[in-house]
Amino acid sequence: MTASTLFFIIVGIILIDFLIDKVLDALNAKHYNDPVPDTLQDVFDEEEYEKSQRYKKANYKFGIVSSTFSVVVLLLFLFLDGFDFVDDIARSVSDNAIVIALIFFGIIMIGSDLLSLPFSWYHTFVIEERFGFNKTTPKTFFFDKLKSWGMMIILGGGILALIVWFYQFAEDDFWWYAWILVALFSIFLNMFYARLIVPLFNKQTPLPEGSLRDKIEAYAQKEGFTLEKIFVIDGSKRSTKANAYFSGFGNEKRVTLYDTLINDLEEEEIVAVLAHEVGHYKKNHIIINLIISILTTGLTLWILSLFIGNPLLSAALGVEKPGFHIGLVAFGILYSPISEITGIIMNYLSRKFEYQADNFAKHTYKAQPLITGLKKLSKNSLSNLTPHPAYVFVHYSHPPLYKRFRNLLG
Repeated sequence: MTASTLFFIIVGIILIDFLIDKVLDALNAKHYNDPVPDTLQDVFDEEEYEKSQRYKKANYKFGIVSSTFSVVVLLLFLFLDGFDFVDDIARSVSDNAIVIALIFFGIIMIGSDLLSLPFSWYHTFVIEERFGFNKTTPKTFFFDKLKSWGMMIILGGGILALIVWFYQFAEDDFWWYAWILVALFSIFLNMFYARLIVPLFNKQTPLPEGSLRDKIEAYAQKEGFTLEKIFVIDGSKRSTKANAYFSGFGNEKRVTLYDTLINDLEEEEIVAVLAHEVGHYKKNHIIINLIISILTTGLTLWILSLFIGNPLLSAALGVEKPGFHIGLVAFGILYSPISEITGIIMNYLSRKFEYQADNFAKHTYKAQPLITGLKKLSKNSLSNLTPHPAYVFVHYSHPPLYKRFRNLLG
């Protein structure tokens, strides 16, 4: 195979992935006006339903423009030898492979983020603002961006530097060391995400004493579930949308409730949502997902090790001098169809887990407050009640609302 052939395979993968995504988006959009299932008739009144339709259509049009822009920029970058240009900049600074990789990916990542910045701004301050969701201030928006860059430089740069170092001394066997590193980092992040990362962006405070905490603790005690750390996060700092999640293991185990969730739902409904999250924990979904993620990462790194030394990868992107960093970019694009397949499998598994967690909440607490709570959350976020099955199959990590209700009422 020649570099030219591989180049056009890369272009073909990018275009096919884009076209499949747009076809799925279009199919989903055609279902916006489908009749609402009988079990969901009371989610919206007529005015709210019309608002939800406008919101979905605004996001659909925005998605077409933003994704088309991204693909066009990427294709221009490929055809105009943009990767070679950035590689020259990196190599002009240093001849150390680690430094070259850090500068190369730093330019690519920050440049990409800057190009997407106007779209992110528009979505937050125009679309989300128009429909009453946005609570983010320009100051918060830009500080979030700076913090994200800082994390990318420190954490992402640190991991990348170590992986390149592993490749320098272990060559094709580097993937073992990289796999252990990524696995340990994933476990650490799962354990301490709420303690180390969340405080950079949000304020977390213990749920105060009162009837809600009493009900949560009573439920946890009844189920033999040790739960001492219950926190409230200031989600309303950025959006009116609500959420709740578990994080950590052992002594770091905690539940976090968005303040918007507490404001939007009745106490019984909050406990039912929490019971659903306890179900994920009791059914070991968090551990299973982590194990699958680590195994998938190992498989990806092993396949990477088979190809990363081939100079054809660098040549396909128009870069004459082979390098680990260039090979990584080419491999990432070539591997993307496999990533799509594994993503579909993980979404399928996630939907199964959601049913299991719903059943746990139904059997250990009550189905009705979970149903009414989910209806309120869907109403307040203007959710799509009639998604296309193909779109659900590829993109949804949660079952559509009407299917969850059918399961809860069954």
